[in-house]
Amino acid sequence: MNAPAPAVTVIGLGPMGHAMAAAYLEHGYAVTVWNRTPARADDLVARGAHRAATPAQALEANPLTVLSLTDYDALDAVLEQAAHADLTGRTLANLTSDTPARARAAAARLAERGAAHITGGVQVPPPLIATPGATAYYSGPPEAVEAHRAALEVLTEVDYLGADPGLAALYYQIGMDMFWTALVGYVHAQAVARANGISAADFLPHARKTLDMGYFLDFYAPRIDAAHHVGDVDRITMGAASMAHVADTAAEAGVDTALPQAVLAAFSRAVEQGRGADSLTRLIDVLGAAD
Repeated sequence: MNAPAPAVTVIGLGPMGHAMAAAYLEHGYAVTVWNRTPARADDLVARGAHRAATPAQALEANPLTVLSLTDYDALDAVLEQAAHADLTGRTLANLTSDTPARARAAAARLAERGAAHITGGVQVPPPLIATPGATAYYSGPPEAVEAHRAALEVLTEVDYLGADPGLAALYYQIGMDMFWTALVGYVHAQAVARANGISAADFLPHARKTLDMGYFLDFYAPRIDAAHHVGDVDRITMGAASMAHVADTAAEAGVDTALPQAVLAAFSRAVEQGRGADSLTRLIDVLGAAD
């Protein structure tokens, strides 16, 4: 006799959730789906997915539910609609972005209902789900992660960080801090380039070189951990002068200067505190939480 197909529920069918549900179908899973806008599941149902009528039906359908929602407010709305669902022994792999504190609170609430909460943070865009090299942070009960590792690995490699349900959210948000800041900087720079008649395609090889930060990360990480902020390679005064030139160049091109001015303001605060001769890594004290 053939073994039954592995089964999973996917709740939330935006681009990421849709890609996940599709990946499970392609890997032979019996997939139950639910989305606030039911029509988003139409093509998945045509390929064999089962459309649950309610969040409660979706959560009760399988031992594992993967959630891909906008934020934890959306998660709360789903759980409120499923207030009477029996979640005993079930696992929710929550790949929804929000803060570490909210991940921990959600895990505690679900534990009261007998369910395990695995926090996830996907490191790739939807088109790269279920492709080689795709990874996601996970944290939460190790036994739950191990029990469902095969299903999670359909989507990405599992980078397990520990039992604290907030860890995956924390690592994810630290990464997003870097990711969005860098990309918005790139887009701002391309606005300056376009204003000067330089296309993004023409500047692309130069952008790649500038954003290849591996050398700087390797150089600065141990210095940050050692609180070694000596200005032997770079100085905050250098950074302040450079960002003033960036802001002036943007202004000359008629491009909004709020972004470079925000960076310049951080450098200027350090200079005002008498730290102008230190390395830019000193900004970790200027920007960091007070002791």
